[in-house]
Amino acid sequence: MRSRLRSKVAGIAILVAGLAGTVAAGAYGDADTSLGPPDSPLHKGDFAREVPIGHGRELYLECHGKGSPTVILEAGLRSRSDFWSERLPETPPGPTVLPAVARFTHVCAYDRPGTTLGTEDFSRSTPVKMPRTAADAVADLQKLIRAAHLKGPLFLVGHSTGGLITRLFAATHPSEVAGMVEVDALSEFLQGPLDPAQIAAYDKLNNGPIEGLDYPDLEQILFRPSFAEMRAAARRHPLPDIPFSVISRAIPLPLPKGLPAGLTTPVVEKAWREAQDRLAELTPHAVHVIAHHSSHYIMFSQPELIVEQVRRVVEAVRAGAR
Repeated sequence: MRSRLRSKVAGIAILVAGLAGTVAAGAYGDADTSLGPPDSPLHKGDFAREVPIGHGRELYLECHGKGSPTVILEAGLRSRSDFWSERLPETPPGPTVLPAVARFTHVCAYDRPGTTLGTEDFSRSTPVKMPRTAADAVADLQKLIRAAHLKGPLFLVGHSTGGLITRLFAATHPSEVAGMVEVDALSEFLQGPLDPAQIAAYDKLNNGPIEGLDYPDLEQILFRPSFAEMRAAARRHPLPDIPFSVISRAIPLPLPKGLPAGLTTPVVEKAWREAQDRLAELTPHAVHVIAHHSSHYIMFSQPELIVEQVRRVVEAVRAGAR
């Protein structure tokens, strides 16, 4: 399968600089289009199809590889699941994240409603009413896991807003998550370093319309209510001492000039670094890795770094580490 990012995709995740260029997904051959019986989870073979989750809705799911734990890749705001398998001109030689992880364990990725790859390749999942919060995405993921018969232990990898979703999932379903990797993840720890007016402006910047993109179902996951959901869930179920990695960007992500409330690139970068440090303090044995050659989209510029941390956590989960 080949896809093309036909124009800058400004506004995806914490993105205003944009992505552009030709991208090519990894080839896996013919994918199995049958879910199989409930007692036969998708632990081997290639699989790509829309999975019914109830109330007339379907979520597109793609799984590869075999073994345990099952790794679930959660993409960033407005990012289709292809972000884990596509490549840009700056992507180094070698496999991208999803096919690389499939070499040593079972790995799945799915499209949230309203996500996109470029300006024409929209989500393959059923559209829903927007805006939403992280809790809505968590509910969808839980339904998908049940409908697709994905059995634990589960290992969650979340990029950007996807990182907030995976943490909320772990706090909501703590017994189901055995390990996590947060990839330059959005978190509620931005509140404080950014004042209320700046958070409001940041939320509006990321969840607003994208000029030149005609997609009425475009995803909106509102930050402020999602942060409140995360805080409440974390009070009930703090993250246990599971194998846990935080990967953070080193290269700033430029913001447009003239934003309200004094929101500038240096202001956001300082707050982002503080929030990343707070994430790495959530468990006593967390590993914090800096992606020295990357801005926000580490899966494009340094996919091997993500794969390295996924492998580390997979091995720890298999060894029964806590």
